[in-house]
Amino acid sequence: MGSPSFHDKKREQSRNCVFVHGPIIVGAGPSGLATAACLHQNGVGSVILERSDCIASLWQNRTYDRLKLHLPRQFCELPYMNFPDSFPKYPTKHQFISYMESYADRFSIKPKFRHSVTAAEYDDAAGLWRVDTHTHTQEEDLVQYCSRWLIVATGENAEPVMPEIQGIEKFKGPVLHTNVYRSGSEFAKQRVLVIGCGNSGMEVSLDLCRYNASPHIVVRNSVHILPREMFGISTFSLAMMLLKWLPLNLVDKFLLTVANFNLGKTERLGIRRPKTGPIELKNATGKSPVLDVGALSQIKAGKIKVVEAGVKEITKNGAKFMDGQEKEFDSIILATGYKSNVPTWLKGSDFFTKDGMPKSPFPNGWKGEKGLYAVGFTRRGLLGTSADAVNIARDISQQWTMINKRFP
Repeated sequence: MGSPSFHDKKREQSRNCVFVHGPIIVGAGPSGLATAACLHQNGVGSVILERSDCIASLWQNRTYDRLKLHLPRQFCELPYMNFPDSFPKYPTKHQFISYMESYADRFSIKPKFRHSVTAAEYDDAAGLWRVDTHTHTQEEDLVQYCSRWLIVATGENAEPVMPEIQGIEKFKGPVLHTNVYRSGSEFAKQRVLVIGCGNSGMEVSLDLCRYNASPHIVVRNSVHILPREMFGISTFSLAMMLLKWLPLNLVDKFLLTVANFNLGKTERLGIRRPKTGPIELKNATGKSPVLDVGALSQIKAGKIKVVEAGVKEITKNGAKFMDGQEKEFDSIILATGYKSNVPTWLKGSDFFTKDGMPKSPFPNGWKGEKGLYAVGFTRRGLLGTSADAVNIARDISQQWTMINKRFP
């Protein structure tokens, strides 16, 4: 006889095995909530498994205090519920969290918190997905959930990207990722090296300035910086409107012309623009332009220093750079982004790449085989999430109706 399979061993260890009549959703962030709400509206129940003890744990536990939505609120609403009229154009982090809590209440969404999914695999013999969880309520408390459908809603930002930098373990000061950064008040009057020049890196640098810190931001790669608004309209809104009438390359040229007029040539500040336009680059790679909320003026004033050369090595007191310079710092902040964690727990499926993203590009990356679905992997923010959630709910509700007709 062969040795027991992975799931045979897990079933032996599990104290419970729970059959879920509707889909299993992994993740209680905006993606999981939106999908559960859309299923609810179609008369289909679901079970959400969430490893933390709250909804939207990234927003609640791993974002900095001054964070606001980068896009106007109408582009960040989840299906079937608008933001309150009293909210500003760009809601704060805390307003967005309150919106999601109200959203969960409205659609009677009650995730199973502190349920970490350790493995999920399709059982061909049973025709079911088997999802193993560790509940964190008691040591070795394992529960397996089974369903015809598995919805992966852990998203693109499940885990922080921690770059390997030579010598970083030698640094005498604090080294932290932006997922644990809260406020510049902790770094008042310090020299801080910020590695990463996306929206997080720029906003953290701006926040540091407000507490009289001296941020040095590493801008090794090219990046598009656009004003958050043009002519009193959000840049994103303007771009979406123009794309209805003009080809993408002309819209990109227009955005860059206005950006250069409003912000000046960023190359003069040591920030090179990519050769590809901002919207084309976003569609092709998922790399978003930086929407400036004040960091650029601090760069021009010399309060944020731009370091064009990459980091060669971290030393005990600072960093050596590729151009031979060496500088001393008190703290290092890694604004190096996030990644998917799907490959660590989804087994036996080739729907996702090794990087944990659906192989099929938007808008076709929401549906796999054998009842597998993905939501929140579009690289198009909450608009993409909402589109996926609506499609998934519609598809599953059709199957749900057929099953209930067959087995009333």
